[in-house]
Amino acid sequence: MTVDNTTSGGAEPPSYPTPHHVVDHTAEPTDDPLAIRLEQLILGAERRYTPFQAARTAGVSMELASRFWRAMGFADIGQAKALTEADVLALRRLAGLVEAGVLSEPMAVQVARSTGQTTARLAEWQIDSFLEGLTEPPEPGMTRTEVTYPLVELLLPELEEFLVYVWRRQLAAATGRVVQAADDEEMVDRRLAVGFADLVGFTRLTRRLEEEELGELVEAFETTCADLVAAHGGRLIKTLGDEVLYAADDAGTAAEIALRLIETLTHDETMPALRVGIAFGTVTTRMGDVFGTTVNLASRLTSIAPKDAVLVDGAFAEELSRTGDAPVSEAQVAEEAAAAEKEGEAPPSYRFALQPMWQRPVRGLGVVEPWLLTRRPT
Repeated sequence: MTVDNTTSGGAEPPSYPTPHHVVDHTAEPTDDPLAIRLEQLILGAERRYTPFQAARTAGVSMELASRFWRAMGFADIGQAKALTEADVLALRRLAGLVEAGVLSEPMAVQVARSTGQTTARLAEWQIDSFLEGLTEPPEPGMTRTEVTYPLVELLLPELEEFLVYVWRRQLAAATGRVVQAADDEEMVDRRLAVGFADLVGFTRLTRRLEEEELGELVEAFETTCADLVAAHGGRLIKTLGDEVLYAADDAGTAAEIALRLIETLTHDETMPALRVGIAFGTVTTRMGDVFGTTVNLASRLTSIAPKDAVLVDGAFAEELSRTGDAPVSEAQVAEEAAAAEKEGEAPPSYRFALQPMWQRPVRGLGVVEPWLLTRRPT
């Protein structure tokens, strides 16, 4: 759509797609006085500008402002007076980075989109799972809103500080991983181990369980996976209800996470069986997600993995052997044990075992030879 930003003769500015900050995401900002009070408390400012006025005050074209707002995930509100000084400042900052040449315009839009998508999910989760439980009226006759306002007033500064702390920690970790890349190309296209963990028979469960039970199961699954992935040095990329996607810089870490997931969920009687597929290779990273043939292969391996088992691709098996985490074969183990005994030394120890499985064609990826990953007995 071509946008004409010109006006003449003091006429009303044209209607542009722009954002709002209200909870219900309708096309018009709410007029509910209690909702407005909460909005002002959270935003720290009153509504002052129409979108056109906000863009003009920030010194940004309406077209660019609309692109930023859409990228941040804000709904269209025409030209209602719903924006604050914070909206103006955000526009000014993003546009300033573009004008200074620090970011290109597409990169600035990506920053807006990645931040908007991440924080939108965070906000929804906090409202659904956190505030909803804490705002049960303690006395008859009190409304949820009467409880919500003082609670938000109390928690807002603490949660804001905590959010910034976690973001800085994550940014430091991500920056460290990037700058340690072997060369410039690896900063974007990196060699990673990528794993999918998938609950078996989840579709059947959705027909059998009540909604609340299903929600509790998914939350328990995602929480368990997130904790184990983080504890053992991996990175949770995303959750998809019955499936999680994670990545690790080395094969040994990814293997340990996969087996821990199987071992942990096997002992939980409330959980269905789990299957995991892992592949190792070049991965493209964008906006916190991962893409490429390696990711597709990991997904395909997951779909053919037996229950409570881990399948890996040939490149992953080679990487485990190269780093000394798994032997090439049991024959190698026997040879090394015999040589060590002859020398009076202890034989090498390995963390994992690999068993070649049947070759099979995989849609879109040709014929692959999966390997069954297990933990070697100590």
